[in-house]
Formats: sequence, structure tokens, C-alpha cells
Amino acid sequence: MRVLVADDQRLIREGIASLLDLQPGVTVAGTAPDGRAAVDQAVSLDPQVVLMDVRMPVMDGVQATAALREQVPGCRVLMLTTFDDEEYIVAALRAGACGYLLKDLPAAELARAVRMAHAGVDQFAPAVTGRLLGALAGTSRPRPPSSDARLTGRELEVIRLIAAGATNREIASRLYVSEGTVKNHVSSILSRLGLRDRTQAAIYAHDHGLL
Repeated sequence: MRVLVADDQRLIREGIASLLDLQPGVTVAGTAPDGRAAVDQAVSLDPQVVLMDVRMPVMDGVQATAALREQVPGCRVLMLTTFDDEEYIVAALRAGACGYLLKDLPAAELARAVRMAHAGVDQFAPAVTGRLLGALAGTSRPRPPSSDARLTGRELEVIRLIAAGATNREIASRLYVSEGTVKNHVSSILSRLGLRDRTQAAIYAHDHGLL
């Protein structure tokens, strides 16, 4: 698994790269000191996962993530930063990041998060999850658009529960259906709305007044 590390602080950037290189099955393909360099190197090196800092010169991590989603769509971008501000979290996820972690986690957990991101599992620090749900719940509700008609009544129930932070098991218990049925509903929701994952579904529910 090839990983690219983007961070404007050289000591942190090289430290993370050295730690990941020691992990079995992980190869650091390159490092970048800013968002623009991260995009250029990702296009050239085709990494499977990019660890991206949020605040960097030239191009910040959010802008770089959006560019990577267009130019290297198969690459998974995992934010790794010291900033847990709601504005950064929501902006990064809207740009296409597959997770948001803080730099205080141990090396083994970081390596595990990279592997999970590569496997398609979104990764969030516990503090980030709380802030994200707080941001979604604390803002005003816009008028629901006609595109809501793309979802069935049951799918609307499921997406509302996703936005509330419920797991598949919790949704199944709430709606008195099996977890397999919930997974089918989630897949249908993502397909109908053109979304990538549950996080984008939660943001969609907020932005379209479904909460």
C-alpha cells in the first residue's frame, strides 16, 4: 500500500513517514510540504492513501483534497491535523476526505487507520465525531428541495438516522429490520443521491433539510 504524507512541518512530515515505513505492508511513496505539491506528487506517484494536513501554504489541505478527488479519484484522502474546528471538519468532508484524525494518536493506530482507509472504511477521531454531529445539529435547516423525491419513505428514515449518528445495528433495531436490510437501504441511498459514503449522506441530510 503506497502512502503520501503531506504536512508543512518538516519534522512532523518526516517523522510520520519514518513511522509508517516501519509498518508491514505500508510504503511511503513520497512526502509533500504543501497542498499543491501533494496534488502534483499524487498525480505522479498514484498513492492509494494520502495523509493530509489541513493548514498548509500555497494550497491548504481542503483545496488539495478537492483537487485530488478530481485528478486522482481512486486515492483516499485521510486528514491528519491538530485542528478539530467544526469549520475545517465539515469543509474537509465536503471536499471528499474519507476521515479526519488528530495528530495525538499512537503510531500503531495511525497505521491501522491508513489500512482501514485503504479498505474503504472512514476514520474519525472521537472528538471529531462529536464536533461534526454538533455542527450538523446546530445550524439552521434549509428548505427541502424537490430532489428528496428520489428517496423512498423508508430511505428517508434511514438517512435521517445516519445523520443522527446511528450505526447499522442501531438503525435495524429502531426500524425493526435486519442489518442486511439496512445495508441495502444505505447502498440504495448512496446510489440514488450520487454520494460516496455515510458521511456525505449525513451532510446531504443536513443541507437538504431532512433532519
